[in-house]
Amino acid sequence: MKTSSLRQPGRPREFDADLALDGAIALFSEQGYAGTSISELARAMQVTPGSLYKAFADKQAIFLAALTRYQQLRGEALNRRLAHAPNGRARVEALLHHYSESSVGETGRRGCLVVSCAVELATRNDELARRITQSLGANEARFEEFLRQGQQDGSVSPDLNVPATAAMLLCLTQGMRVLGKTGRTTEEMAQLVDNALTLLG
Repeated sequence: MKTSSLRQPGRPREFDADLALDGAIALFSEQGYAGTSISELARAMQVTPGSLYKAFADKQAIFLAALTRYQQLRGEALNRRLAHAPNGRARVEALLHHYSESSVGETGRRGCLVVSCAVELATRNDELARRITQSLGANEARFEEFLRQGQQDGSVSPDLNVPATAAMLLCLTQGMRVLGKTGRTTEEMAQLVDNALTLLG
């Protein structure tokens, strides 16, 4: 997303839209959708409320842009990790570690944008709920794809119930992000990954 030029009183101000959205991601992840105000977003994104409304129609538009940016960044990081995974089981393991490592330290305490907003938006806003559901569905489908690859290459048990296991792994990873907000350790999260991998045969 390229740099945008927005006008404040007296002079124009240049700001990097991606950096601004990164501020929105952090705030929505920490406080949820309903708990985040426009004035708080403006401070986090380092723009004035007036400038914010020139760039985005409303809070929903900011959230959707932030979600797109979040998915882009997470996807790029995951693809770098998956590039070194030689088989289906290794891809599942890489995906699990992708979540476990995001669930500790400052990133873990901040939380996941999708998880932070999933529950509150599920019944309040059809468009936002649809986007959240799509995001979770894509994660589940990715697990299912890697498990089937593992069955084909022999790294995952052929007797494994792939859809049920993919759903279980989705629940595990989303639960990791919830636990991460409580200050769990790297060792605790790594143990969850190790236990999950034993189920793959």
